Amino acid sequence: MAMQLIECVPNFSEGRRQEVIDEIVNCFRDKRGVYLFDHRADEDHNRLVVSLVGAPAPICDALIEAAKAAEKHIDMNKHQGGHPRIGAVDVVPFTPIKGISMDECIELAHAFGERYYKETGIPVYFYEDAAKRPERKRLEVIRKGQYETLKEEAKTKPERRPDVGEACLHPTAGATVIGARKFLVAFNVNLDTTDVAIAKKIAAAVRASSGGFCCVKGIGLALEERGITQVSMNLVDYEKNSLYRVLETIRMEARRWGVSVIETEVYGMIPVNAILESAAYYLQIADFKPEQVLELKLLDIMSEKAE
Repeated sequence: MAMQLIECVPNFSEGRRQEVIDEIVNCFRDKRGVYLFDHRADEDHNRLVVSLVGAPAPICDALIEAAKAAEKHIDMNKHQGGHPRIGAVDVVPFTPIKGISMDECIELAHAFGERYYKETGIPVYFYEDAAKRPERKRLEVIRKGQYETLKEEAKTKPERRPDVGEACLHPTAGATVIGARKFLVAFNVNLDTTDVAIAKKIAAAVRASSGGFCCVKGIGLALEERGITQVSMNLVDYEKNSLYRVLETIRMEARRWGVSVIETEVYGMIPVNAILESAAYYLQIADFKPEQVLELKLLDIMSEKAE
């Protein structure tokens, strides 16, 4: 049987307490079949994003261990941060890389959701391609009102009940959203203004839900520690809307208020083609192809010889 590889990018509602961050991240270290590619914690978002690649079974085992650590330390009744959230382990997406199809990742998400609830007691919602209800394909629909609203509405509104678990959230850990999806690029644009209303207006101009770019989700928020604001986005299909196209639209919208872009951030891992497309745009390279990148060509040659 061919080796199966998936990417998994679990998000935890903790970005400030280093000892808790370390305990969660350590659950993914030195585990056979699990490769910890990246982890980033942000104090303003109060969120930890971990990037993993590996075989499905060992990744799922490590996720259970990390979820138990998060449940032990994170109380959603006390949690505050700039990023929308409903649980201590907020979201767990599976993305196919090699030897596994999207349909198999959907099956994996559903099976893992059942196991996750059984072993942690944290209820589960399914999203993106693993959604069992069409409206739950969109993560923002599940997160509407965030933890504070969902903990009440899960008890009283059938349409907000978890897909796995009782009609309530975990008393401290909330709920977890589990799914299968394509590669997602977490892309942030920082602005030289303290006026968060401007960042929110710009986010509304670029996100799909308010008439902007398809496959772009975004919010405006304040980075209080730095005295600036941010348009924080998820590009759920970078092939349909490029980083440079979104960034240039943000620059254009910001000029209306005399605001400029300080910098951009890529949070976690990113496919090389997403970077190369924008590099070719800004360098104005005609007919540029990824095969022209020396390291990528070498990897192709080495892969062919290995087979």
